[in-house]
Amino acid sequence: MAPHDFHREDFNCIMRESLKLPYKPLKATGCARVCLKHLLSFRFPPTCDRKYNLGPQRSSTENVARQVFCNLLKVEDDINDEACELVNGVELSLGEGVDTISAYLFTAVKNNNGTGVLLLSDIFGFEDSSTRDFAYRLACNGYNVLVPDLFCGDPWTKDRPKAMLEQWIAKQEPQRVAKDIATAAKWMADEFLAAGISKKLGIIGFCFGGGRVIEVLSRDQGACFGIGVSFYGTRMDPSLASEIKVPVLFISGNSDPLCSVNVLKDIEKDIGQRSRVVIFQGRGHGFAHRPNSPEEDKDAEQAFVIMRNWLYDDKEGDILRYSSVFHHFLLDASDVFSESESLAGCRSAAL
Repeated sequence: MAPHDFHREDFNCIMRESLKLPYKPLKATGCARVCLKHLLSFRFPPTCDRKYNLGPQRSSTENVARQVFCNLLKVEDDINDEACELVNGVELSLGEGVDTISAYLFTAVKNNNGTGVLLLSDIFGFEDSSTRDFAYRLACNGYNVLVPDLFCGDPWTKDRPKAMLEQWIAKQEPQRVAKDIATAAKWMADEFLAAGISKKLGIIGFCFGGGRVIEVLSRDQGACFGIGVSFYGTRMDPSLASEIKVPVLFISGNSDPLCSVNVLKDIEKDIGQRSRVVIFQGRGHGFAHRPNSPEEDKDAEQAFVIMRNWLYDDKEGDILRYSSVFHHFLLDASDVFSESESLAGCRSAAL
């Protein structure tokens, strides 16, 4: 099959969302699997000038930041603006019967590195614009990102009284959430194996999802996931840390009342495995994917770069060599950005 010889019926199944056409969620086999196989080799013909942009348009500063993320580091070739626009998305239906869950898959068309990442959302769910924006940016950097619905179509919404939050959280039964995450993880493992890509996956979580990262990795024991990232995880169980067999990066702020720095350090120590804690001074909960000020925008960009470098190190097998740049003491914004730039420079020299 020539690089640009992509069957239209295969292409349509992954592009319905970006073309704004009506569709039914794909089941976990068939067309979605065919698409995964083709996406790694597909390139638009040189004469094609159509671009399909799934990127959210929340602010002009974020559009600039997205280009920075894509160009800070040379992975294989320089990534240009066009590559950032070629991210495809499709809604999926995973599992069977009453165990079926919804999910959204973002796939990089250009510079796809073949790595799958499971992204666990905060309480606002998989359809939230901030979560999808983050998933889009991650896909822009070459990853295939699956965002499952953890709340059975009933995420928390900002218009609800805060007094009802604990009652809503109590309805999210841990066993049901764990089963839904396992369904998503199994789908990723099966599909990426069937497509001939990597068998090891990455897992990332924010807030509620960040706390679930610890639980998932403690059960997985390195069978499916090879690396994890937890952004200001909530309701974490430190006793599970010793069961985790893969490196985990923890990112949070020292002004976050929902994620204790001391707890993170204890978890990091118990995990070992080259895990790291990065704390942003003065930052509260949610700053990395829900920045509310220009200062938080800057730190959010730097947190993304640190996370991206962490994932890239693991993909290249270099995490042991370079992980010393991640320290578990308080860093201000300039320190973090300086370290991430140094890491990129070291890697460029090594490649």
